Amino acid sequence: KSSSMGNDGSFKLSYYNEYKSYLRYNMKLLVLLSLLGLLVKIKCNNSINIAGIAAKPPNIIIMLMDDMGWGDLGVYGNWAKETPNIDRMAREGLLYMDFYTANPLCSPSRAALMTGRLPIRNGFYSDNAHARNAYTPQTIVGGIHKSEILLPELLKTAGYKSKIIGKWHLGHQQEFMPYNRGFDEFFGSGNCHFGPYDDIKTPNIPVYKNDKMVGRYYTNFTIQKQEGISDMTQLFIKEATEFIEAKHKEETPFFLYWTPDATHGPAYASMMFHGKSIRGTPYGDAVMELDYGVGVILNQLKTLGIDKNTFVFFTSDNGAATYRGAYAGNNGPLLCGKETTYEGGMREPGIAWWPGLIEPGRVTHQLANIMDLFTTALSIAGVKPPKDRIIDGIDLSDTLFNTASTNTKRPIWYYRGNELMAVRYGQYKAHYWMWTEFGKDPLKFTFCPGQYVQNVTVHDQCDHSAQPILFNIDRDPGEKFMIGPKSAEYKTAMSAISPIVEYHRKTMVKGKPSLNYCDNSVQNWAPPGCEELGYCLPIPPSKPKLCYWDH
Repeated sequence: KSSSMGNDGSFKLSYYNEYKSYLRYNMKLLVLLSLLGLLVKIKCNNSINIAGIAAKPPNIIIMLMDDMGWGDLGVYGNWAKETPNIDRMAREGLLYMDFYTANPLCSPSRAALMTGRLPIRNGFYSDNAHARNAYTPQTIVGGIHKSEILLPELLKTAGYKSKIIGKWHLGHQQEFMPYNRGFDEFFGSGNCHFGPYDDIKTPNIPVYKNDKMVGRYYTNFTIQKQEGISDMTQLFIKEATEFIEAKHKEETPFFLYWTPDATHGPAYASMMFHGKSIRGTPYGDAVMELDYGVGVILNQLKTLGIDKNTFVFFTSDNGAATYRGAYAGNNGPLLCGKETTYEGGMREPGIAWWPGLIEPGRVTHQLANIMDLFTTALSIAGVKPPKDRIIDGIDLSDTLFNTASTNTKRPIWYYRGNELMAVRYGQYKAHYWMWTEFGKDPLKFTFCPGQYVQNVTVHDQCDHSAQPILFNIDRDPGEKFMIGPKSAEYKTAMSAISPIVEYHRKTMVKGKPSLNYCDNSVQNWAPPGCEELGYCLPIPPSKPKLCYWDH
């Protein structure tokens, strides 16, 4: 200032001339430096607005599998090595080793993804009994609350067109269905593909094309339950590729929520894959076919030249259903499976793919959760999350685009129904409650076949809130070796975890539970479109009652 300013505070003429000369001869350099700075920010700063620098608003695809375990994929160590396309996706993208769902059961985890909020906040739980898993069978009265703001509703404000293909599972009455909750297109079902039913005591489950039923599972859309054969996954693949191509031609940004449920029992695959897996089960065949579908979709993005403008994430709604034994998925070294809040029930595959923006071949130990996909998708689209409610999901952009970034100091909550069972913070997991399932044989557990761990896998609901059971999950992912409560390690870890849990419980405002009531009259007797098909069934009298959840 002293050398370039006059006594009156004005610029000296000589300095001004020098500055003007600098601008004239160095403008090209400034432009180059600005571009270089932008590239650096893309790689190193999560505050960069991806939607603002892309040639077009980025497309978003979330691939959510059903009951697929952490150990089902070759990239996570599965011995069969029958997932070459998903494994290639990991090689070309980012592999999450510590990715979690928000609940060990399908419906609440999907509600968490769509809202970015814990099920205990968005109401997708039951308090009919303590710590019970609840979901959306045909008899459920409730669904996702109208007050919840869903991901496709927010993306619509930025011009996105959205489609869900596969299983919805957030309520099958019309007010809850995806075409009334922000999705522009829908092909699939509001429920899982259970059946076949007699259409008298229980109706077969409808398959929808947008807002109308186009048939029912088993009667119109064939599933050979005993053989494990169906063409449904091929239909889901076809619907996905047609949607992607249509939106590409329209030059419209899109959100595709691809949720095939072939790996949920009863598992199935088409004849193209039937009997082909090394496992020799319908589940193994289903995994192979879903892997094929992932390959078809990723290859189509490349063929259309939109792969570098599309963010894709692959994960599962909960751990493998170990209670199905050899006919289920695999959770690798993790303890137990679906329905439980042990690692096998809630740690899932997680793979992010975006050629040109995500550096290929990376592995991260970032603690991440399915709710983060809500917040991250909004960030990518340049849409701000709602400010009038707590959003539990965090933006993963820093991990995705910054190769040096890993934030393990964020809590992962393990809820079972209305109870906080455990929390992970950093490398430590503290169990405040322990419960596997009801039973009598102290060594036999349906949800943890062949995995008895003394005082950990238990038939009774055990309250350990006064002195939580602690594991170092990084060195003991199987939760076999408790850290002694008198040890320095225990005291240090709990000194960090306890205040976080105390604050979480103190400030928690629970949503009104939407999974408390069941009624036979709300089953899929006469969905929209049944008249055109001549397939409406008589609706019985309404007799609502409290649902019974046995685990």
